[in-house]
Amino acid sequence: MIEETGTVVAVDGDQVWVQTIRQSTCGSCSARKGCGQKALASISDGKANQVRVRNTLNAAVGQSVVIGIEESQLLKASLRVYAIPLVGLVVFALLAAAIWPGSEPATIGGGLLGLGAGLGLLFVLSRRDRHDDRFQPVMLKAAAAAVTGSVIDTPLSG
Repeated sequence: MIEETGTVVAVDGDQVWVQTIRQSTCGSCSARKGCGQKALASISDGKANQVRVRNTLNAAVGQSVVIGIEESQLLKASLRVYAIPLVGLVVFALLAAAIWPGSEPATIGGGLLGLGAGLGLLFVLSRRDRHDDRFQPVMLKAAAAAVTGSVIDTPLSG
């Protein structure tokens, strides 16, 4: 389970908006010089992100919570985002090259068409699966109000 701590900033029915501050762990990673994550993290370090999560713990605005998502589901979603457009690009470029051998503009056009088709398929799948609980973060535990100074961990029920 990949976990992130955030603060509830709004309540919307049975869901809450949790604001997290993205932090990079690149300083502790041995592969930091050869990894693209460092470049991506440097762009967004310190910026707030808001995530909508089902409020299973009755958290209130201002409360600190821990949200998480299964590693396997994050991996599947990441693979989908990268693989579908890339496969579309390669397949359509190869098809164009087979239909019009020696025509570089046709191959490039086919690749761009495949990339667009892959992005379109990704859009359709994303719209279809956006409410799928497997791809949604869950609320794992909540802290008591900061006024008391005590922290109470409430495990996820269910």
